Amino acid sequence: MGAYILRRLLLVIPTLLGIMVINFTLTQFVPGGPIEQIIANMEGQGNVFQNIAGGNGDVQQQMDSADSSSSKYVGARGLPPEFIKQLEHEFGFDKPPLERFMLMMWNYVRFDFGKSWFRSISVVDLVLEKMPVSITIGLWSTLIAYMVSIPLGIRKAVRDGSRFDTWTSGAIIVGYAIPGFLFAILLIVLFAGGSYWRFFPLRGLTSDNWDQLSLVGKVVDYFWHITLPVVASTISSFATLTLLTKNSFLDEVKKQYVMTARAKGLKESTVMYRHVFRNAMLIVISGFPALFISVFFGGSVIIETLFSLDGLGRLGYEAAVARDYPVVFGTLFAFSLMGLIIGIVTDLTYVLVDPRIDFESRG
Repeated sequence: MGAYILRRLLLVIPTLLGIMVINFTLTQFVPGGPIEQIIANMEGQGNVFQNIAGGNGDVQQQMDSADSSSSKYVGARGLPPEFIKQLEHEFGFDKPPLERFMLMMWNYVRFDFGKSWFRSISVVDLVLEKMPVSITIGLWSTLIAYMVSIPLGIRKAVRDGSRFDTWTSGAIIVGYAIPGFLFAILLIVLFAGGSYWRFFPLRGLTSDNWDQLSLVGKVVDYFWHITLPVVASTISSFATLTLLTKNSFLDEVKKQYVMTARAKGLKESTVMYRHVFRNAMLIVISGFPALFISVFFGGSVIIETLFSLDGLGRLGYEAAVARDYPVVFGTLFAFSLMGLIIGIVTDLTYVLVDPRIDFESRG
């Protein structure tokens, strides 16, 4: 097992490098880079050079007198070449792409993710600032989905073909077919003062008087705020996990060892939870890495926007639109690395759940 883990860890390096190379290469061909973004934002805003470039009044004087017709940036007419070069130097675009990529990867290997170009805050601090929202929604959504879907899937497998199986399948498929953002709008209209009742707040994770509340009051206020976004995020996750659990149990129930256990006179609950459960859960465990990343480092842009939550979903979207490459590549590197490591942890979990699995012999 040790040799297998070592091979997997060594495989992380080229995989992570490939992810970064592909994404970095794609950004070289995407129009509207950070300098173009700044030029567009400057349009009609007067003397903004002093704030963005950190220069002095000389930049404005150069702008008034210089001819920048040779600038390679669309929309940079009237801007002095010296100012454009200063921007390129500040953003590192005065270096060749290969040199920029190597420098970026060297920093990332040392876990130095730099600062956001447009927020004046380190990438790590920015992610930590937004993470509570995504963890709150993702973690509670996942817990609720697992607490409901796995018992429901087992129940459906035991009563396969019954009325209970039929109507629950119809209900979860309908829930899966409804987009999360559409269900979020429905919840807002019904329960957040949209057109009918106002049972739940519409904005934020806590109330304005959070610091003045007692411990019990804070807990109640917290769950009061997260109810609607968590429900909207969870509704579509029931179907996949429930049907996956059901089908996995049905496959195991048909195997010979289950027939043997029943022939020995074991109770049905004993057969299902002591014999079938361990084998049936392997396929559910296999989806854990992607689930882990989506829970802790993902987020729905639309749901966060509808409920005025500032999480990682909105951060990623805004960083991509603004071409804030330190945020884009820093989060990509960190989350990809965590995903690859969690994949190895999942293999170890397989062994813990079923010691008969031996990855080493398959190598």
